[in-house]
Amino acid sequence: MNDSSTSICTKPITDLLTDEEGRPTRFWIRAYQRGYRWKPLQVTQLLDDVWEFIKNTEQSDKKFFYCLQPLVIKQHEDGRFEVVDGQQRLTTIYILLTYLKEILDLLEKTRFSLTFETRGEANDAFLENIDPERADENIDFFHICEAYHAIENWFSGRDGNHKLKLLQHFLNDDEVGKNVKVIWFQLSDKENAVDAFTRLNVGKIPLTDDELIRALFLRREQESDDDAKALQLQIAHEWDQLEKSLQSDPFWYFISNEVSPKKHNRIRFLFDFVARSEGLPDGLEHDTYVIFHAYNSKLKNDQDCLKREWLKIKQAYMMLEEWYEDRTLYHITGFLIQQGFSIAKLRELSENNTKSDLEQKLRQQIFETVIDSGSLLDLSDEEISKYVQDRLEDLEYDKHKSDIRKLLLLFNIATLLDNPKSNIRFQFDCFKNENWDIEHVRSLTQDSPRTPREQKKWLEDALDHFLIKDNDEGLEEDIRLYISQPNQVTGDEFEALYRRVLKVFKEDDEHESDHGIANLALLDQNTNRSYKNAVFAVKREKILTLDRKGIFVPLCTRNVFLKCYSSHVDKLIYWTKEDQAGYQKEIRDTLVRFFKAACDRPHG
Repeated sequence: MNDSSTSICTKPITDLLTDEEGRPTRFWIRAYQRGYRWKPLQVTQLLDDVWEFIKNTEQSDKKFFYCLQPLVIKQHEDGRFEVVDGQQRLTTIYILLTYLKEILDLLEKTRFSLTFETRGEANDAFLENIDPERADENIDFFHICEAYHAIENWFSGRDGNHKLKLLQHFLNDDEVGKNVKVIWFQLSDKENAVDAFTRLNVGKIPLTDDELIRALFLRREQESDDDAKALQLQIAHEWDQLEKSLQSDPFWYFISNEVSPKKHNRIRFLFDFVARSEGLPDGLEHDTYVIFHAYNSKLKNDQDCLKREWLKIKQAYMMLEEWYEDRTLYHITGFLIQQGFSIAKLRELSENNTKSDLEQKLRQQIFETVIDSGSLLDLSDEEISKYVQDRLEDLEYDKHKSDIRKLLLLFNIATLLDNPKSNIRFQFDCFKNENWDIEHVRSLTQDSPRTPREQKKWLEDALDHFLIKDNDEGLEEDIRLYISQPNQVTGDEFEALYRRVLKVFKEDDEHESDHGIANLALLDQNTNRSYKNAVFAVKREKILTLDRKGIFVPLCTRNVFLKCYSSHVDKLIYWTKEDQAGYQKEIRDTLVRFFKAACDRPHG
């Protein structure tokens, strides 16, 4: 009997063998599909994976199952199941059952029926009794025999118990586990099998977790049940609304660090978040379809259960939306998410707390992440300032790149939150997509360009920013002469020019602070690679060009190259020790105000 709606569930392999009347289940491979093409390696990998699963189940009291990829089928009026996707795995299982046919007969089990439209009865008969001598008759027979040999080779050297044990796990009908199952995805009678096959196989697009879960939520077992139909329509509408909301990159990259995912898969994030918060099924934590399994075990065609689980998804989204809309929570939670904190952990902090309490807890969490494990509420203003100052002074570029990146990102966020009247938001979407990292503000003396092409480009860039020519009479002429020469020039000649240019831009002296946070800023990798340790003036021009074009530049990076933190800005082409001191002071003062805000709020 055909069901007019999509059906989905997990089925033990033993349930595929016979139909409800005890006759072999009839599977049909239509001509639009290619023949059997699995290679021996794929067959061996399947057997290895199942055997590894068997060993794990023997060592555990927990009952879990090994799940194969989805088997997508459509039932026809005559009772046959057209295999739309999964025929390679299904055929491999059939070949395995053929190899183990003697044991199968002793267990009084029968194989399902597998019919190929392409070669008809000849193929079917060959599968029932595989004869390696006929391997060269056609390409299908060849690959079937190759798979059969792979199974033979896998069992060679293993005793008979291996055959029995493997077959027992394939045929175990325990509803709870310790067996092998497939995800049974049955198309409705209204769906076109060829269209479904094309979508799943052109470009090798597999069924995703969210597609399988959608089928779980939107299946309808009783067409006459008006309440079930109304609930299905409601969920379908709200599902589409949630998917549409998650298409917004600013919102998506606020809640997720997953760069450039396929947009139609984004709703999986909500199911993943809720399922993991409540605990995943035992033994399936690393399964590709673990989130589907979690919901498949929860949804047993119970309408109240369906409502309850769907409400959890909506509530999860509304919580994230609330954080996104609140400018302070947006920045604070966005920072923690960017650092790898799970949404589940942040939700725990929000439970049974006012907004002020939540902000305090989040700032405390940030303090522990970037500064120290001490409690902010136990520290005086002076102690917070000292903790921050000590942390900034301890950081070195070569040793603490990750920590410096965290602090510079936090500095940007704290700067934006410093003015409660501002409506500017940090662009997490641009930051995560464009790979902003830390780089030196002024050049490093010892890190000179290496190749002739890079050396000439470095000199050309510097030449464009000469403002005071009398600092080194003849330097400009010497640079132009060097650039005009062929690349076969000596390194010593460039090194001499390099040192003279650095002296013009007052970057010829090596400071210890050059590797500290006072000489570091967030710069995108593409821009950074393009100027190869250029002098400050060159970097400044490139950053301001990006800003003029409306391309995302973190606010504090822009401020550094505008020298907003410097007490004297009469010489914009230099980055001096005084500029560095002003910059580090601003980082310290801004972070101190950010952390003090956690202590200034009333808590209840």
